[in-house]
Amino acid sequence: MTSGRLGFLLALGTLALDQGTKLYFLFVDRLALHEPLTLAPFLELIVVWNRGVSYGLFPQHSEFGRWALVAVSIAAALGLSLWLRRVEGRLLSAALGLIVGGAIGNAVDRIAYGAVFDFIHFHVAGFSWYVFNVADAAIVAGVIGLVYDSLVLEKRRIHAAKL
Repeated sequence: MTSGRLGFLLALGTLALDQGTKLYFLFVDRLALHEPLTLAPFLELIVVWNRGVSYGLFPQHSEFGRWALVAVSIAAALGLSLWLRRVEGRLLSAALGLIVGGAIGNAVDRIAYGAVFDFIHFHVAGFSWYVFNVADAAIVAGVIGLVYDSLVLEKRRIHAAKL
């Protein structure tokens, strides 16, 4: 399997898992009717509608803001997809695929509902992490992969090229 194909499959899988979990908790389980749903002492499912970007930053309450965030998400996904077509490394391809799938997943929410549906809440010993969804987790994992590729693997590739 080529690196590009791996990335696009991960993007598609991320999108499917993200939208599948959101649709399930919105319309099958109807989480809003019985939240919070405690899964473990440190993990619960709750309903949060995020009108901003990551971690609720820059909330948008107007239609212009909503559609601006949709446009930015789609533009980012398209740009990263173009990059993904040229990538050779599997980690870089996987990282880009996770980000693309996550960006599209959250854009779908903004188009359908006007906000992103977040529902996973980790909390430990009084520390509460942000409420997020599968798309958010994929984007964070993808960014970590990009940073690792840039800081560690790129140095190895440069060193190997000099030999």
